[in-house]
Amino acid sequence: MFEFQSQLIFPTHAVPRAGPWPAGAERLTLTTADGHELAGIRIPADKPREKSTLLLGFGGNAWNAQDVAEYLHEVFSDEEVVAFHYRGYAPSTGNPSAQALIADAPLIYDLAVERLKPGRIIAVGFSIGSGVAAQLAAARKLDGLILVTPFDSLKAVAQSMYPWLPIGPFFEHEIDAASALERLKLPVAIIAAERDQVVPADRTGALRRIVPELVFDRTIAGAGHNDIYARSDFQEAMRDALTAVTAR
Repeated sequence: MFEFQSQLIFPTHAVPRAGPWPAGAERLTLTTADGHELAGIRIPADKPREKSTLLLGFGGNAWNAQDVAEYLHEVFSDEEVVAFHYRGYAPSTGNPSAQALIADAPLIYDLAVERLKPGRIIAVGFSIGSGVAAQLAAARKLDGLILVTPFDSLKAVAQSMYPWLPIGPFFEHEIDAASALERLKLPVAIIAAERDQVVPADRTGALRRIVPELVFDRTIAGAGHNDIYARSDFQEAMRDALTAVTAR
């Protein structure tokens, strides 16, 4: 289990390749300090406006960035969207790890802000990406967070999945969302799945309890960790969440 934990957490072999390039999309690239190339995508708003909201998307561990960006654009067609393939997720180079994803997120933020100069920046994290977005909030100035099926600690999630194993001493990919958020004053929205089979309800609950400014909290009845995205009530919750975090 120790030897294969990276493949279990970052199943790059199972990530579907991106499809045809969306109309109007822009390819983005950046180079990390250690020389890896990260590939990203920007999908502009259907109705551009001055000082728009930029949505930075961080997908689940089996998502490619184009799917993240296209999904966000489908739900929020009037907002700018940027997402990057995680390190090691083709066509980005390198090897994925929690440390790498956390380190790369501020670089993505810096490039997007410099290029687009948005009026406000909201990070949207799905599953493992919710932890990356939370860590970004501690490193850069965000105007809000939308966290979907989030957790307090990735190590705690792993321990709950394998309760008979001594996960703690051997876990290499901790993403501690709770510590990142517990003292931050920014509006946070949480959307959970009632029947989440990956992130236990108590792990989302532990995060929920420590967020200082939880402005939106909704659990989608009957939804699982993976089937939540196709539901109309989830997409409605996403739009309500954005309204809540941008209200002030």
